[in-house]
Amino acid sequence: MGSNLGKIIREKAYEIMAVAACVAVFCLFVSWKEGFHMDELLSFELANAEFNPWIVTTQPEGRLAKFVHNEIDGETFGETVGNLADTVKDVLQNRGNSKLFTYKADVYEEPVWIDSGQFSDYITVEGRDAFNYLSVYFNVKDDNHPPLHFMLLHTVSSLFRGRVSPWMGCALNMAAVVWIMILLYKICFLLAPVFGLEKCGRRMGLMAALFYGLSTGALATVLLIRMYGMVTLWCVLYFYLVLEKWQDASFDKKNGRLILVTMLGFWTQYFFLFYCLLLAAVAGVCLGKGGRWRELVCFVRSMVISAIVGLAVFPFAIQDVFSSGRGVEALGNLSQGLAGYGTRLLAFGRILFQREIGYFVFLLFLLLAVFLLAGWKKSAREGRRPEGMESGDGDVNVCGGRSGQYLWMLLFPVAGYFLLAARMSPYLVDRYIMPLFPFVALILMLALFGLLSRIYRSCGEKQTKCLTGVVCGICILFQAWNLACYDGSYLYRGYSLQKADAAKYKEYPCICIYGGVGYYENLLEFTYYDRSLLMTLEELRQRTERESIRKLGQVAVLVKAGVEELDVLHILMEDYGFELESETEYHPSAYGDKLFILRKDR
Repeated sequence: MGSNLGKIIREKAYEIMAVAACVAVFCLFVSWKEGFHMDELLSFELANAEFNPWIVTTQPEGRLAKFVHNEIDGETFGETVGNLADTVKDVLQNRGNSKLFTYKADVYEEPVWIDSGQFSDYITVEGRDAFNYLSVYFNVKDDNHPPLHFMLLHTVSSLFRGRVSPWMGCALNMAAVVWIMILLYKICFLLAPVFGLEKCGRRMGLMAALFYGLSTGALATVLLIRMYGMVTLWCVLYFYLVLEKWQDASFDKKNGRLILVTMLGFWTQYFFLFYCLLLAAVAGVCLGKGGRWRELVCFVRSMVISAIVGLAVFPFAIQDVFSSGRGVEALGNLSQGLAGYGTRLLAFGRILFQREIGYFVFLLFLLLAVFLLAGWKKSAREGRRPEGMESGDGDVNVCGGRSGQYLWMLLFPVAGYFLLAARMSPYLVDRYIMPLFPFVALILMLALFGLLSRIYRSCGEKQTKCLTGVVCGICILFQAWNLACYDGSYLYRGYSLQKADAAKYKEYPCICIYGGVGYYENLLEFTYYDRSLLMTLEELRQRTERESIRKLGQVAVLVKAGVEELDVLHILMEDYGFELESETEYHPSAYGDKLFILRKDR
């Protein structure tokens, strides 16, 4: 066994080094990640808050959480099971009048103090709530996303209890990106013979994997602790399985993996359906045109089974898509037709270009194309075809026939996904088109090796290895340069200063004045402060319960960006008798926050 392993390592040395180099880069950047996007911390909350999907300043404990803690949780496992059985029996007998459905939460008229332990419970896993996937399921049903990513994040949190770290979420994304790199390598082996590039399969696969793995698109996919890295994996894996079955003519047998991947994608992010349905449509048309009717019937049956099981496991998807706030917004964007569409297409096109291609690689492709065109023109003037370009030499017809079907399966779902995402996405940010990044790398490498193969035929065989090495090396250097110039998205550098101050003043109560739901960005700080009161500026002005603030001798005041800190200080100093002791404006600042330490003379 050891000798076989050694042989595999020797044979796949380049592939292993490519993956290792990308993982090293990912680990370096993850080590620099200091803060979180509010949606990332929301991921931890939905995954880890026991039956409490939202942090509400006037309702620290949700209705279901209160019911579970008071009516279900027992001192022993047997007592808990008995309480659960009694609850099920009550619901079956009384339905809407059962205790579960009539239970009331504690709701206050104004924001109340929430202690550090409660904030820790929101975003971390302790002993009692470890591996509680039912809690994750109930939390996510009130969100706009399916549960799979949150369940996996909860699993990691259950293994590393009492902690929130970038590594916990980024490790999932890193594993997904590494798997994507391996799939790109395999896909190139499947596609190389189709386009007359049989001898380039390994090199093209290595380049596709490296070009994607070293892109800022892959890096952003790793750093953002959301479901987009995972849904990217399911899209690429779905394409690989369809491609494999197309070549093996095996859509009519052993479709279990295809069904499973389809369901996993659906349970991860609904944008997966953009890619899945478009590729399924192209594959279905190609099967029909090829007269492969039995395979077509079995393929459609597999997709129907995936839909039925997917919805049976998570029926709340229908509500998410058609009646939730985010779903209605996405459908509303689609109904707007072409209004503002050009701006959105340009914005997402710019993101795709910057994250996955870059100006230098674009210029390299132009240079190669010009070089090839010049060779063709020279041959035309001399009255001959370029060497190796005579008819019947195995050229591939890329406009139709066998290779045309592969091009449709590769390009049409990518283009369709891009057009739909550009129209329906709520924000013009990279996360919504992350599933396209590996496909862009694949398309670029197919184009690159296609150009090089034509140039080889013009220049002769002697320059082949040298030219390939130089061009591939330049592409990798350009990607490395883009990484060195990474814009810092999802790193939130500077937030460690805020956490350090929160630890420094951990004995202090904290008043956070925010806009919108901006306090989600600072959940980690609130796990340090003794207790925290989260309010908008207007709520601070109109607050009627003032005694809990007046009796404080000292307080840390965290003012979010966009809030007038002078108004906040004026109220606290004039109405509550505080005096300003110190002010901290963070540089660099992750969120534009300011921290004020206020005291009273005693």
